[in-house]
Amino acid sequence: MRVIAMIPARYSASRFPGKLMKDLGGEPVILRTYKAALQTNLFDDVYIVTDSDVIFSVIENVGGKAIMSKKEHECGSDRIAEAVENIDADIVINVQGDEPFIDTVSLTKLVDVFKKDTNEEVDLASLKVQITNKEDIENPNNVKVITDVNNMAIYFSRSVIPFYRDKEIEVKYYKHKGVYAFRKQALIDFYHTPITPLEAAEKIEAIRYQEIGKKIKMVETDIEAVGIDTPEDLEKAIKLLNSNV
Repeated sequence: MRVIAMIPARYSASRFPGKLMKDLGGEPVILRTYKAALQTNLFDDVYIVTDSDVIFSVIENVGGKAIMSKKEHECGSDRIAEAVENIDADIVINVQGDEPFIDTVSLTKLVDVFKKDTNEEVDLASLKVQITNKEDIENPNNVKVITDVNNMAIYFSRSVIPFYRDKEIEVKYYKHKGVYAFRKQALIDFYHTPITPLEAAEKIEAIRYQEIGKKIKMVETDIEAVGIDTPEDLEKAIKLLNSNV
């Protein structure tokens, strides 16, 4: 089973433009992420997929593997699918470019899903983390996920799911973390399918996979990612990096 990591890396970002090229301990954020992915030793290959000549050059200058996107894309799955279509791989892991402190434990769990899936019933694997704070549960920016008894995803929503009608029954809420592991064919099928109705309504790409019949295995984690979405996040990342030196 050939497992590769693809790191989508757009230069523009609405909240923090150019964040992937910001300095983090003497290296751009995206280079830190690329090196961290290599150091996990989980992957047969690691690629950066970008729309930026600057990011492309940074990776190539250290002997890394970078691919330029040929089209504009609405989501990370599309960007990765275009790049991976002609690459030899069985499993493709989407590593977030703005998360330089890679959670190796959770990524290992995602890879293990496919190692154990001898009948190839799982098309994707992704992460969920339990949330208990009322604000987090009701926040539409947090995508919630519900699963069946085998941890296969039933639905994703920005609304509160499940609805807590009977207050005497204990209900657990889970936030979807946008880290995916795909069978390559599932990714290609997604890429060649137009945006689906529920995906368009919720603005959640995972729903398109469900609408075209793909099975998504959810893996629970208690590790929150250290993402860089704002200048304040970058300052926190610099402090974390310095504390680990």
